[in-house]
Amino acid sequence: MPKVSSLIVPYAAYLRVYEPLAAFPEPERGHWTRYARRTDLPSYQDELRRSLADLLPTPPVPVSVHESADAFVLESDGVVCVCPWRTRLRGWQALEELPEDFPEPVLDALLPPLLRRQAAQDYDRWLERNPDARPWIRTATWQVPINWFVLVADEEREYDEGGGEPPEAAPVLRYRTPMVQARRRVARGLRALREAMDEGPLIDGLVDVGRWLEEFHPRSVVELDYGGLVHAVPPGALAADHSAADVAEGIDALRHGDGAAAGAAYGRLVERWRAVRDRRSAN
Repeated sequence: MPKVSSLIVPYAAYLRVYEPLAAFPEPERGHWTRYARRTDLPSYQDELRRSLADLLPTPPVPVSVHESADAFVLESDGVVCVCPWRTRLRGWQALEELPEDFPEPVLDALLPPLLRRQAAQDYDRWLERNPDARPWIRTATWQVPINWFVLVADEEREYDEGGGEPPEAAPVLRYRTPMVQARRRVARGLRALREAMDEGPLIDGLVDVGRWLEEFHPRSVVELDYGGLVHAVPPGALAADHSAADVAEGIDALRHGDGAAAGAAYGRLVERWRAVRDRRSAN
């Protein structure tokens, strides 16, 4: 397993949407326009460090009291696009999901019940004022959900093996695709899955991510980033990881009624990601 700095946590992957500046109303558009001109734009590791810093005090701060004014920035076909962090909103949403990952005694030791109740009450009050709020970033720990791979294609894969000490020269594995392509692939994937099987978690997850994508500007860019998961996969296995190709092959096989080929593609995915989940259990 590659050497990892103590700052490289958690082992999380990210699904991000970068929207063009025109998608934002004023005065927010003006803020992001000025922000995008900065020469010291932060990385995902910077965001992670800031979030972890809130957990160091006693008692910890599970959700920041202020929303982040930062974002990730990229230029696509000459159009500047931004992906707001919305750290506070994502923190509330992550707290809601914690009981699925930890038994109650462990959760109580990590974050006392009183703090969790206060955060939940704050979130409820905030939602009453912001009923249409949604994050630009989704996070998955110790895995990349299969439905995320439906959005991208193998030819959009970007892999850099990195070098030196992380996080500055850590490996990178990500996909970027235009929003219109991502939506088209969701529609095609759902059609093939529904014709081949009954409703289930894979279909439900794809419906959910498809609805999320519909919330954004059609000229947005969708990014699937392995993030910290690159440190949970041996370098050779990471270089050979073509999960998006396996998912596309499986869906195409279902479309043509070839259950054996679909099963083989799914088996490769299960085997690849079982190794990552096993590391989670070992930790």
